[in-house]
Amino acid sequence: MTTPTIRMYATQYCPYCVRAEQLLRRKGVTEIEKILIDDDLSRRAEMERITGRRTVPQIFIGDTHVGGCDDLYALEREGKLDTLLGLK
Repeated sequence: MTTPTIRMYATQYCPYCVRAEQLLRRKGVTEIEKILIDDDLSRRAEMERITGRRTVPQIFIGDTHVGGCDDLYALEREGKLDTLLGLK
């Protein structure tokens, strides 16, 4: 099975971004397209327009907007993250 594309809007020094990335790495994800929005107002505006949220991280697995770090961990607790990642 192929892992879907993972895209994450993030900032360089965000502890929640680090935690989200750590969980994805533990799940075997090797490629994460990180979109840093620290100094790029157009990318920040893009994230807000697409997600309706202003906080990072904002994570997409394939075309599915997962949400932030807490949302990602909630999916893991519910046993739904593996399915979304194509591991089940």
